[in-house]
Amino acid sequence: METFIKLIAACYERGFSDLHIAGDHPLVCRRDGEVFFQKQHTLSAQQVDDLVDTLLNPLQKRRLREHWSTDLALSIAGKRVRINVFSSHRGASLAIRFLPNSTPDLESLNLHPSLRDFCGLSSGLLVICGSTGSGKTTTIAALINEINSTRACHVVTLEDPIEYLFTSNKAFVEQRELGKHFHSYQRGLLDVLRQAPDVVVVGEMRAPETIQLALDAAESGHLVITTMHAGSHEEAVHRMCNLTGANANEHTRLQLAHSLAGIINQQLLYMPRLRHSVPLLSVLHNSKAIATLIRENKLSQLDGYLETCKDKGMFTFSSYRDDYLATRKEFYTPAERGQTQASCAPGESASRLFDYGVLDGGGHARKAGVGVGESCPLPYDTETEWLAESAAGPGGAAAPDDDIDAYISQLESRSS
Repeated sequence: METFIKLIAACYERGFSDLHIAGDHPLVCRRDGEVFFQKQHTLSAQQVDDLVDTLLNPLQKRRLREHWSTDLALSIAGKRVRINVFSSHRGASLAIRFLPNSTPDLESLNLHPSLRDFCGLSSGLLVICGSTGSGKTTTIAALINEINSTRACHVVTLEDPIEYLFTSNKAFVEQRELGKHFHSYQRGLLDVLRQAPDVVVVGEMRAPETIQLALDAAESGHLVITTMHAGSHEEAVHRMCNLTGANANEHTRLQLAHSLAGIINQQLLYMPRLRHSVPLLSVLHNSKAIATLIRENKLSQLDGYLETCKDKGMFTFSSYRDDYLATRKEFYTPAERGQTQASCAPGESASRLFDYGVLDGGGHARKAGVGVGESCPLPYDTETEWLAESAAGPGGAAAPDDDIDAYISQLESRSS
């Protein structure tokens, strides 16, 4: 386990965004969309199984057996990581995403300052769209951080899993995790409306019931921030309307026209002159004209309307790139974001008042006695050395400066 911890620290400090682990295959690191094979580090299928057995708590192991995949977020060697464990033709595999060492802010993420306007809203639905891995969760974390720093309000998050842990600053922030603190997004949203929130964060809108409850919450005077997989503003509105059903389509459009605060569509753009990626956004703020287009179902005109509203903080992808990214003089690098003082909460607690063994996130019965606290500590005293230093397995050569083997040696020499 000690070698694994050093590996996590080395990948983090080298600026890698992901680490992929599969049995009988070299470790694979990712940075700026490119993968690098670490041929000197290969784990057998049994070693990967041992790693998974060490990292997962009993509830997560049960989910893995039943669904053949599970998600979790952990702090390892002081670094926050999100892990997906899944089944592949090589057996158990892990996809590890490295999260910033501190809660991000809008400036350090190189985001346009106009996004702060959303943070001051008292009500409305703000939807962050984009593909998997485009940085939606990190952008939401920056928005929460801005609210936490500037507003005396109550923020409740419903997440799967909790990735960034917040300490209450000016706002009172409470975070709940699917399958650990609530059983479904539908149940969580019904509960949260009785908890006097000002801002509600919903990890993702997929089910029709979740979309409808989120719209109801926004309409009743709450700022609701959520994510959705959509490639354009038109697609986002179309999906929200269609997922609620044909009979409710018109009603949903009327609700959206009234309650929508905005839609942020996000991609990651690699900038050669910076040698790292930055968020590329298309930003829509609701207005009378936007509301009319939604109400009259003229969704194909949404993106065209953005071209005429640059002075109102709206951008298409091309105008954001040309008018903002191309003219910005200074950019924060991923390394600089990681150097800031960590402001994450120290950990999580379990209460003796709750039976955490009733249901998991999918509504399945589970054994009693599986507490929240079991997922927090890691058994760092494990003596198993399962990171074999071999060059077995397929894969291409890593670039010299992306070889983490030498870097791990440097870390070892520092501590000796």
